Amino acid sequence: MQKIDMDRHQELELLARFSLASRLQGIKLGAEAQDSLVSAAQRLHQKGLISEPDGGYLTEEGFQLAESLQRVLAVLDTAAVGAVASHELIE
Repeated sequence: MQKIDMDRHQELELLARFSLASRLQGIKLGAEAQDSLVSAAQRLHQKGLISEPDGGYLTEEGFQLAESLQRVLAVLDTAAVGAVASHELIE
């Protein structure tokens, strides 16, 4: 089983910031961006998931990955709400 190290965490965090509403909506990491996010963007660019080393747009593969990530996060959010509701019923 793979663990999510800090590099992967930052890459996932950055991918989650992209809007999936339009492929024409990208992100730009400015000078004030955390070094860890800038490094994550550079790695995602090297992997062919985003168009520019400082953000840009999702590539086709990056878009598909970001869609999957959004689904995972939505399920986890729903599961967390359900777990809280179940816990409240027990008490």
